[in-house]
Amino acid sequence: MSDLKPPSPTVLDKYRGDEVRPLYTGRVRVSGGETGHGRASGVARSDDGALSLDLRLPPELGGPGGGSNPEQLLAAGYAACFHGAMTLLANRAGLVVTDACIEVAVTFSRDPIDGLYLLSAEVEAYLPGLEPGVAAELVRNTERVCPYAKMFRNGITHVVCVVPSAAP
Repeated sequence: MSDLKPPSPTVLDKYRGDEVRPLYTGRVRVSGGETGHGRASGVARSDDGALSLDLRLPPELGGPGGGSNPEQLLAAGYAACFHGAMTLLANRAGLVVTDACIEVAVTFSRDPIDGLYLLSAEVEAYLPGLEPGVAAELVRNTERVCPYAKMFRNGITHVVCVVPSAAP
């Protein structure tokens, strides 16, 4: 028997405070690999060792494929978070949702405004057995709760800095 359990619906309770309250930080390091280029031949490893994978440019970007890429990783995080939030909201509303899945497509594009690059995302929710209006309301409510949806909608606080030397 597995020890895996979904989180309690109480995680949806509103936080009342004056400051952001960090709950968890995921940390991943990417090194350049064979070509010295993180996107083309990098290796991504989490600080706890649970994630370890090779990064490769997909054929559409001139690479050989054969590894994951940043768009897939972002899509996986978004889909997992959205699915989790949706499941919690469904449980709280007393909805029975079986075999639901979320598919996220993250697209890497050229930006006509600055000539550089941009990302976009499309989320598709598959909710077999739910009446379409109920499914649409659940997805709308999930979009309000999911931090990835919030990030895509409102942006994200981020800091970029140079450290004196890279740790091994």
